[in-house]
Amino acid sequence: MGSPRIDSTAASGQTPIQVLVLGTGIAGLSAALKFAHKGCQVLLISKTNKEEGSTRYAQGGIASVWSKKDSFEEHKKDTQVAGAGLCHEDIVDLCVHEGPERVRELIELGVAFTKIRLADEADRFSLHREGGHGHRRILHADDLTGWAVEKALLERVAETPQITVMENHVAVDLITEGKVIRKHGRPGRCLGAYVLNAQSGEVLTLSADITVLATGGAGKVYLYTSNPDVATGDGVAMAYRAGARVANMEFIQFHPTCLYHPSARTFLITEALRGEGAVLKTAAGEEFMSRHHPLASLAPRDIVARAIDIEMKRSGDKHVFLDCTHFVAEDLKKKFPHIHQTCLQYGIDITSQPIPVVPAAHYICGGVRVDADALTSIAGLYAIGEVACTGLHGANRLASNSLLEAVVFAHRAVEHSSSLLAQQAQSPATALHYPPRLPQWDVGDAVPLEEQIDIAANWLEIRHLMWNYVGIVRSNRRLKRAQRRLELLKAEVNEYYWNYLLTKDLIELRNILTVAELIVKSALLRKESRGLHFTVDYPRTDDEGFRHDTIL
Repeated sequence: MGSPRIDSTAASGQTPIQVLVLGTGIAGLSAALKFAHKGCQVLLISKTNKEEGSTRYAQGGIASVWSKKDSFEEHKKDTQVAGAGLCHEDIVDLCVHEGPERVRELIELGVAFTKIRLADEADRFSLHREGGHGHRRILHADDLTGWAVEKALLERVAETPQITVMENHVAVDLITEGKVIRKHGRPGRCLGAYVLNAQSGEVLTLSADITVLATGGAGKVYLYTSNPDVATGDGVAMAYRAGARVANMEFIQFHPTCLYHPSARTFLITEALRGEGAVLKTAAGEEFMSRHHPLASLAPRDIVARAIDIEMKRSGDKHVFLDCTHFVAEDLKKKFPHIHQTCLQYGIDITSQPIPVVPAAHYICGGVRVDADALTSIAGLYAIGEVACTGLHGANRLASNSLLEAVVFAHRAVEHSSSLLAQQAQSPATALHYPPRLPQWDVGDAVPLEEQIDIAANWLEIRHLMWNYVGIVRSNRRLKRAQRRLELLKAEVNEYYWNYLLTKDLIELRNILTVAELIVKSALLRKESRGLHFTVDYPRTDDEGFRHDTIL
């Protein structure tokens, strides 16, 4: 099934795309709008409906130096401290300095960040403080920042004729020169992608001058996650199979506070609550974070998640509590209306009851390795947002730096690739989309998959495996056990891939397996504990041997 064939007749009707953007979160939408502003024709691909993705669920906000009491140096220092020695200093510097301008662009596009009114001055933006930040610098839209950003950007996209959106289309694999003309194992330039129409089952061959991965994260590789169902690591898996470098896949951020309730699988409780003074307590009502870090409940995410894990294992409890009952009730409801209303739906009044919480896989600090212009190791292929490893986050992402990174690198990707597109416009004879006719998808002898039960069972096994053996605390024994079991699953998944017609579930199963393998392999290579990667076999940080990125 999964093999392309050169078929000039079938491909003769192809219409090359100037820019192909895979993903409709803040990174993909921002890039699409900027490309369109420069006169490019853009095709935006969304796995399900265009609104769905991690961006819409981001509660906290976007970190940027906005107050006169804050400074670029302070934001840089907080980012580097959280990153545990692996942040790239030049990348941190450019993100922090370019942040305010990118935030202003979001405001101009219609993002309604929350303002406060003071009696003696004009309205100004409300700024939250979150774990790891030394100052209030989180611009937010109440506690639904992600949705405010997503809504505004989608409205601008709908008004932009140069952008076409295709919903319910799932990227299968990238097309490279190496695949088309067999360049002795070298990927060469990216020429586009194969994309499955999830409703019709047809696999489209999309030729593009510039391809942008904005596919988001990989939280669904774990059993418990704050991520939506679409977060299956598609971009990382496709890029790796195409020959791109990936980096730092061992650094998985577990959000310390997701709502613990049988009917609430992925509801995140923002760190801004702790920034405002909420306190983590055991089931017995004891404050415990002061035993683990000087900043107590405001410690960086990795410290908090690991402390909760330790406390739960020590006590045998299934969760801890986040207590904000000491807040003024009306202030709490006004500042965090979405959390208040959602918890009420599950029978929890956060003004009078502590919130049961557990850690859950939240953000992947590694991804497709890119340079300062978001260019991957494959020409013509850019990666932005959570799918990318830019060097900003290092071994641990500072809260609310992710939306910042997305808009900064979307801008830089557009600026960098624009010169290539301009060159093509001036000299069509040197068009980037080579060869003009790409191989069409060949289904071969593949047959429809009659039952989904095997796909679902393998998916669940991978997620259980990753949660139990490659979670918050790791060991060589558990990692090697996971690696052996993943290798057995790989043979089974490959058999499905080659023998059956593609479905969205099958594509995602293949991708989470690839991502799981990359996480385990990276974790085994890092023989120390640093940031989000903690192993009982090497509990100390080794700056002499491992103060560098893990490159695969």
